[in-house]
Amino acid sequence: MPHPPARAARRLGVPVRLCPAEEIIWSKGFIMERERFDGADVAHILRASAERIDWPRLVSRFGDSWRVLMAHLVLFGFIYPGERHRIPPGVLSELSARLQRELATPEAGARVCRGTILSRAQYLVDVERWGYADPRLAPEGNMTEREAAIWTAGIADDGPTKAIGEAA
Repeated sequence: MPHPPARAARRLGVPVRLCPAEEIIWSKGFIMERERFDGADVAHILRASAERIDWPRLVSRFGDSWRVLMAHLVLFGFIYPGERHRIPPGVLSELSARLQRELATPEAGARVCRGTILSRAQYLVDVERWGYADPRLAPEGNMTEREAAIWTAGIADDGPTKAIGEAA
């Protein structure tokens, strides 16, 4: 999918190119760390530019991770109940239809935890102790085990990774 062109603008009298809203929503949509959640940024971008968004492109950009977009759109309607009409009904209908099709199809039994895509820390227990596959890693993902280890090493040392309800 080709990238949309950056929009020309002027800031402080200087000509600049602005990243399209669809790309910002896509990149911020996956930031769900314990100490940093960019959902408010996503909601604010939607509030400021819903009518200018290329919705087919945005849905396509999320690809197989469409549930992440759907979650943000549902939250937008909660955050701004008087603004929820600004999200095209067809977009939520399509995502809801995908969800209904998925719910009607039995899962193949894959033990995957996609939480590692949303947070580099909060789902380590799932892949390190509970036997779930890490979809960041090849062949499903594009990271090597070494790259994932480097990414994970960037976490501040807050003690052992522990899930709620798990004994220390």
